[in-house]
Amino acid sequence: MNNDIYQFSAEDSAGETIELANYKDKVMLIVNTASGCGFTPQYKGLQDLYQKHQVQGLEVLAFPCNQFKQQEKGSNEEIKQFCDLRFNIKFPLFSKIDVNGDNAHPLFSFLKTKAPGILGSKGIKWNFTKFLVNKQGHVIKRYAPTTKPEAIEADIEKLL
Repeated sequence: MNNDIYQFSAEDSAGETIELANYKDKVMLIVNTASGCGFTPQYKGLQDLYQKHQVQGLEVLAFPCNQFKQQEKGSNEEIKQFCDLRFNIKFPLFSKIDVNGDNAHPLFSFLKTKAPGILGSKGIKWNFTKFLVNKQGHVIKRYAPTTKPEAIEADIEKLL
C-alpha cells in the first residue's frame, strides 16, 4: 500500500469520481460531517479556513456520514443544498459515506490507520473528526470532533 492518500478516489456530491491525486501539492483537511449534529456550526469555521488559506494551497474535503445517531439523513443533493444555504460552503462536498465498519470508505480506513485516535483506537467516534494531510499526501494529525477548525489554523499554516 502506498504511504500517501493519492491512491484514493471518491465521488463528489454530484456523483463525479474525484481522484485525490488532483490535490497533490495541497494541504488537505479531511472531515466527516453531518447536518444534524451539535458540531454542524463547524462548517462555518471550515469555510473561514478555506477562504483564508485556499490561495496558499489549502483544500477542505467534507465527507457526510450518517453513522452517528443518523445525523445525516438527507440525500447528497439535500446535504449540498443545506451546506450551500446555511453555510455557503465553497470547498468540495463528497457523497455520503461510511467511515467505520465493513463498508467504510477506503480513504477513511487509510486515514484511521495512519492517524489513530486516543490510545491507538482506529474507529472514528463522532462527526467532524478531522485529518490534516501535508502537500506530499501524508497524514500528519487527527483532531477530535470537539477541536474547532480555528484551533487547527496554526498547524495548517506550518504546512502551507
